[in-house]
Amino acid sequence: MNPTASPRRDARRNHERLLVEARVLFGERGIDAPLDELATRAGVGAGTVYRHFPTRDALIRELYDTAVGDLHDFAPEIVGAETGWRAIELWLERLGAWVAESPYLPAVMRRVAELDPDYKPGAEFADTMDGIVARAKAEGALREDVTAVDLGVLVDMLGSIGQYGGAYLPYWRRQLTVVLDGLRARPDLTPLPGAGQSFDAFHDMSHAKGPKSAPSVIE
Repeated sequence: MNPTASPRRDARRNHERLLVEARVLFGERGIDAPLDELATRAGVGAGTVYRHFPTRDALIRELYDTAVGDLHDFAPEIVGAETGWRAIELWLERLGAWVAESPYLPAVMRRVAELDPDYKPGAEFADTMDGIVARAKAEGALREDVTAVDLGVLVDMLGSIGQYGGAYLPYWRRQLTVVLDGLRARPDLTPLPGAGQSFDAFHDMSHAKGPKSAPSVIE
């Protein structure tokens, strides 16, 4: 029997518990919430928090990287959808709900952009997003003037419902349905004004959104 196995298991358990409780705490009070409170919620000592996350920024950075991992988890279902339009539906549904249920994410994105402006793992999804849009347009299902960045903005808009807390989450599909109907190709559409924003500009903007005084969540 390996005498180090149990302590390692306990350490992994504590690490995961801290991440879970950090999401809840930061969602409620912002990413500058006291880490002593995080320790209390996780049922560990303050020293345990700092052993796993030497600085607040280290915790925020891991929350950010975990969020990028979530995007990788969503990708196979969305890309593998039976039609391009179904991929669009899943994109907005899965990611919109994910952001709405994770109100700490915008602040985390903002903090990481401040700490490391050149760190842009989300850029790896740009070609995938463009491919989904092209597929839906080729089917004649998605309006021709919509871009992948437009869909990214719509995810943010749907996700902003999370600011109301959990009380509105059962109703957010009303807004999702309105958005999806507005994306469908049909002959009587009002053309979208101007050209769409580039992916790089949108990425930088989305990681800087919100008032500078607002609490941040991911590093």
